[in-house]
Amino acid sequence: QVQLVESGGGLVQAGGSLRLSCVASGRTFSRYSMGWFRQAPGKEREFVATISWSTGSISYADSVLGRFTISRDNAKNTVYLQMNSLKPGDTAVYYCGASPGSSWYSIRSSSSYEHWGQGTQVTVSS
Repeated sequence: QVQLVESGGGLVQAGGSLRLSCVASGRTFSRYSMGWFRQAPGKEREFVATISWSTGSISYADSVLGRFTISRDNAKNTVYLQMNSLKPGDTAVYYCGASPGSSWYSIRSSSSYEHWGQGTQVTVSS
């Protein structure tokens, strides 16, 4: 069983930065691909970024490419999401997830994730 706890959300002005963290319990963190998804009010949960456990390959949604950076520290059981140049459209609850999958396509889909954190609110004001 893997438990995930996100932190680092908050209120920031447009153009600002935030760094989200997600700490995982359990001994098998390194065998999970980790992803960040977000959900705005009235919208479906959408993919943001992911990092594969097997290859280390990274993938981003087009909407955040060049502004967000995902990274992981297996020694600390932690995955990070550095968010720069934030826009009001980035406002959402951000969730981290753990997936046993590793293919580029599957880990971009929320359906491949077995474990989720409780979410952290990010609000970007204009």
